[in-house]
Amino acid sequence: MDLVGPPQKRVPKILIVDDNRDNAFLLKELLSRYDYDIQTANSAEEAAAAIIKGPPDLILLDIIMPGKSGYELCHDLKSNPETRLIPIVLITGLSDREDKLHGIEMGADDFLNKPIFPEELFARVKSLLKLKEFTDELENAEDVLCTLALSVEARDPYTAGHCERLAAYAEHLGKFLGLSEEDLVALRRGGYLHDIGKITVPDDVLKKGSNLTPAEWDIMRQHPIAGENICRPLKSLRPVLPIIRHHHEHWDGSGYPDRLAGADIPLLARILQAVDVYDALRTARPYKPALSHDQAVKTMQEEAQRGLWDPQIVDSLFRLLQEHKAA
Repeated sequence: MDLVGPPQKRVPKILIVDDNRDNAFLLKELLSRYDYDIQTANSAEEAAAAIIKGPPDLILLDIIMPGKSGYELCHDLKSNPETRLIPIVLITGLSDREDKLHGIEMGADDFLNKPIFPEELFARVKSLLKLKEFTDELENAEDVLCTLALSVEARDPYTAGHCERLAAYAEHLGKFLGLSEEDLVALRRGGYLHDIGKITVPDDVLKKGSNLTPAEWDIMRQHPIAGENICRPLKSLRPVLPIIRHHHEHWDGSGYPDRLAGADIPLLARILQAVDVYDALRTARPYKPALSHDQAVKTMQEEAQRGLWDPQIVDSLFRLLQEHKAA
């Protein structure tokens, strides 16, 4: 007899934010006929505290409130990578087209006009909760891939923490170069996923470290292509694919797998490549000791002059590190 029942489905959490307690109570009563976990907040500040405790799956947000307005709270949440994917419905008695345009600029996902019709409320809530469910599934898939990438790293005890450091280094360098938030997210994910294709490389090749035979090099050079193929099915990882495929290209065209040269190598791949090389030089491996910062700088500058790395990216990396050291 099987005593294990089907997995319990998670109850969607909805946060209602309205300074008018009667309005908040009415919305809660309307939605209570469905299996939702409903919370209320009477100000933007109270809502922010509730979100920190446990992010909701949907926010119903009044625009006109004392203190911080719904517009401002919506903008804050949509600007934060931790909360930007939470659907937000702005509830307003305002009918001016400019007010809705302002809400769209602040990142709102939908609008409800007062007075609220129950059927419209239910339809909007159901639709956005389904969208959030799909988004969470994509994020879970990315988490699985990142965990897989870390398991690849764990096969070599000398690379412990490498992916996490690269994600941080690449994001900092991207910010230093003034890149967009989308590019920064891609760099952070690329730090974790750039070597995921090494899961196809046998241990005796992966852990050999140096003096690979030509046949072993052929195997090793396939890992960027394998990594790209592993991550390609997820549309959300499309900006990361060029990083995964091209982080072993060389500025002079002598790298792999496509022998790209110069500016033909995608910018994000060149950024990840620079921090990857720096971290490798600063880390002890079975075949070499860890270099000091100054030794790593000298080595990378010489290699950039020989045509291996983008000299401008290398220079930017060391200016960034110098600023951090001075700070």
